[in-house]
Amino acid sequence: MSPHREHPRADAAGGTPSDTAARAGDRGEAGDAHAGGNGEAGDGGAGDPVESSLPGDLAEARQAYQRYLALERALSPHTVRAYLGDVDGLLHTVARDSGALAGLDLAALRRWLAEQRTGGASRSTLARRGSAARVFTAWAARTGRLEEDPGLRLVAPRPHRTLPAVLSVEQANTMLTAATTGAAEGDPVAVRDLLLIELLYATGVRVAELCGLDLSDVDQRRRTLRVVGKGNRERTVVYGVPAERALRRWLDGARSDLAGPTSPPALLLGVRGGRLDQRVARTVVNGAASTVPGHPGLSPHGLRHSAATHLLVGGADLRSVQELLGHATLSTTQLYTHVTVERLKAIHDQAHPRA
Repeated sequence: MSPHREHPRADAAGGTPSDTAARAGDRGEAGDAHAGGNGEAGDGGAGDPVESSLPGDLAEARQAYQRYLALERALSPHTVRAYLGDVDGLLHTVARDSGALAGLDLAALRRWLAEQRTGGASRSTLARRGSAARVFTAWAARTGRLEEDPGLRLVAPRPHRTLPAVLSVEQANTMLTAATTGAAEGDPVAVRDLLLIELLYATGVRVAELCGLDLSDVDQRRRTLRVVGKGNRERTVVYGVPAERALRRWLDGARSDLAGPTSPPALLLGVRGGRLDQRVARTVVNGAASTVPGHPGLSPHGLRHSAATHLLVGGADLRSVQELLGHATLSTTQLYTHVTVERLKAIHDQAHPRA
C-alpha cells in the first residue's frame, strides 16, 4: 500500500462534495471525472478579490500558501478554501495593524483570536481557526517569510469533543434488513441502495470515498476495495459476505439497467447513468435510518462511526481500525474507544445487580 500515491480521485475522496458534484446533485449524479477535479484550487491570481485587497507581501504569501496547500499537500479544493477562509481573516488583521507579514507575531495572533471571541465565535470555531493559523505560521517560517514561528506559542481553546451517535448491532441489522427487503423485487435503484448501505457499514469508508470508487477498484476474489482518501492516501479495505451478495446482485444486472452509453466506470450510478452523487447517498442512508427507532437523522458518517465502534467492541485492535478507516493519526481513532466505554457503562448500569 502506498500512502501518498498520486491519484486522480483525490477530490472525490476528500470527504466533501466537489463543485461538480454539487452542481449535479439535483440530478442524482456527480458527473464524470470521478466527482472531482485535479486537486488544485485555482492559481490564486490577481482576480481573487481577497488577495487583491491585501497589500504587498501579504498577497504574495497568500498566493504561495494556496499553491502549497493544493499542490504540495494535495488537499481538495474544498479543504483549500476552508484553510484559506480561516487565514484570510488573520491576514486582514495583520494588514490593518502593521501592513506587512513581518507584523504577524504572537501578539497579533492573540489579538486576532480575542477579537473573534468578542464577536461571539464559538469555542470550536476558535479552536479550528487557531489550528489553521498555526499551520500557516509554520509554513511561513519554514519558507523564510517569518523569522520565527509565533504559532508555536499560541494557546487556543480546545473544542468540546462530542461522542458520535452510533447504532447498536441490533439497530444496524434492522436497517440492513429493511434495505434488503426493498431490494428483493429487483428494482435497480433499490439494489444499488442496498449495496451502498452494506458497503458503508461493512468497510467504514467515507461516503465521498465510496461514491468515488470505480469498477476497477473492486477485487471480488479477495473481497477488497481500493480506496483513495484524504490527502491522496490510498488504502485497502475489506468487506464481508453480506456486502459480497449485495455487490453480486448489483453487478449481475441492476447496474447495467442504470448504465448508459456515456456512463463512467463508476461502481455506483445515479438514475441517469452518471456517477452517484454524495448528497443522493446521504438521502438514501437517511431514508433507511428512518426504519430504526431513535435514529431518523443518521448520516453515512453515522454508519462509519457504527462500524468502527462495533469492530472495537468485537475485539479489533485500535491500529487495525485506524488503518481500515484511513485516519492519519491514532488519536482520531481513539475517539471510538470513548464510545465503547460509554456503551459498556450503559450496559453495566442496566444489567449489573450492584450498578
